[in-house]
Amino acid sequence: MSIELLDYQIFFSNLIFLNLVFTMFLYWINLILQKNNAIYSVAKFSGLLASLNIFMFLSWRWYNFRYFPLSNLYESLMFLDCLLLFGYKFLEYKTNSKIIGVLIVPLVILIYGFGTLSLPSDLQKASALVPALQSNWLMLHVSMMMLSYATLILGSLFSILYMVLYYNKSKSLNFLAFQKTEKKDVSLLNSLDNWSYRTIGLGFPLLTMGIISGGIWANEAWGSYWSWDPKETWALITWLIFATYLHTRINKGWSGLNTAKLGSIGFFIIWICYLGVNFLGQGLHSYGWLS
Repeated sequence: MSIELLDYQIFFSNLIFLNLVFTMFLYWINLILQKNNAIYSVAKFSGLLASLNIFMFLSWRWYNFRYFPLSNLYESLMFLDCLLLFGYKFLEYKTNSKIIGVLIVPLVILIYGFGTLSLPSDLQKASALVPALQSNWLMLHVSMMMLSYATLILGSLFSILYMVLYYNKSKSLNFLAFQKTEKKDVSLLNSLDNWSYRTIGLGFPLLTMGIISGGIWANEAWGSYWSWDPKETWALITWLIFATYLHTRINKGWSGLNTAKLGSIGFFIIWICYLGVNFLGQGLHSYGWLS
């Protein structure tokens, strides 16, 4: 990477980070000043700006380095952040709920901070793709998996928030800026349960398509559709967790707390699948990660 391109990357990175932190503070301030719609409007605009900034950053890397920016851990983290931001903006638009930004933006900042501050600079640099990644399947498989991760993370976060509010609904909810009447609490819980179901219902087929396309790519690259690589094994575990979530809702009639527990477990399983197994530095999926 040339010095000029490195300077642009540093500028983009700092701009995005400041934008995200500013957005988070606006959302949290709006929880205190609940009737100030001007702050909420600025927070929504700032969140949209952050989404566009990180999209432009990834597009800039794609244009300058001539490959889809999903070849290493740093780029995949940025891509995940981009998907989470656009996902939260869509849900916020559909629901007009102030809690979605409060819930999602801090997670985006944590992911972004890990990528930019914790990863060695060598892992943040763009480099030539290794032979196994020089395939048209890269864009389809990896982007499909990342899209499923982002969607399932959103649904799982709603499940976690459902459980937090369910076990604390008799206590003060001022910190979430909700009215504390029993009727309002129930309405909120039902909404969270519905949002969780819809987003997980969308993320599950994306995960299925990602796993299938990965198997086809694996056969093309390594001569086997499935090799029980750690990444593949945990992808299967993730699939089974969310398949169980949907099965119990559709066929068993479960809802509310029971399915929220499954969704919450899924949140941690996703992170083990996405990041945890790569810290081992083993397996066929260690390209550009921590090895």
